[in-house]
Amino acid sequence: MAINLDAIRSKLQQMQQSTGGGTKSSDFMWKPPVGKSQVRLVPYAFDKNNPFLELYFHYEIGKRTMISPMSFGRPDPVVEFAEKLKKSGDKDDWKLGRKIEPKFRVYAPVIVRGAEHEGVKFWSFGKQIYTELLSVIADPDYGDITDLMNGRDVTVEHIAAEKEGAFPSFTVRVKPNTTPATSEKEVAEMIVSNQKQITELFTEPTYDEMTEVLAKWLDPSADADAQGTKPAAKPISGATTATSTDDISSAFDSLFNS
Repeated sequence: MAINLDAIRSKLQQMQQSTGGGTKSSDFMWKPPVGKSQVRLVPYAFDKNNPFLELYFHYEIGKRTMISPMSFGRPDPVVEFAEKLKKSGDKDDWKLGRKIEPKFRVYAPVIVRGAEHEGVKFWSFGKQIYTELLSVIADPDYGDITDLMNGRDVTVEHIAAEKEGAFPSFTVRVKPNTTPATSEKEVAEMIVSNQKQITELFTEPTYDEMTEVLAKWLDPSADADAQGTKPAAKPISGATTATSTDDISSAFDSLFNS
């Protein structure tokens, strides 16, 4: 008996919906591959005045990367705690405060040359490239490089790390000639009306959720107890000799609420 392809497709769709499959956030991100690539920055559909989204992320706290609420002008308990650590007068506290501060990243909507029909993706980069792109846009000889009719493409070069432990490098060069973003109606419609909002790709945790993640990170023994292990809690000033969960918790509360 032949397999029922319609039933298979239906089951696949059902499984994707139930497991969060199908389209993923990563499908809307663009990471420059090694070598040279060409992209076109386009206007952000949800803020026509500025295509650049300045965001902050926690990479050191918890088991996954988290966007900081300060990205949206809201308080972040980890940032508050980090500031208190840096002001405690203790060198180790200052280092820990710096470590847990959220890191700055910029996201910009682009279409990738050669893959325009994949739609608008977000390109993430740091302060150096951000500054270079802003400098070009501020130059009256270039102006708005995101303009859909008279903007300019950007060449991005990714140079792989030369040895283990080293970092890759990235350079950008804005094309001198102005060109339309696309001559295809389908791609134009994707740019104008089929963009993802950045908040759809990153879930902002609540203040209480962030506080709970920070507390567990400072005292991982609570999670480890269930697994039969007890790793040492991370020391903070006034708690370097603490030996119990209550001691660590008290020190944390004292410093956070001081």
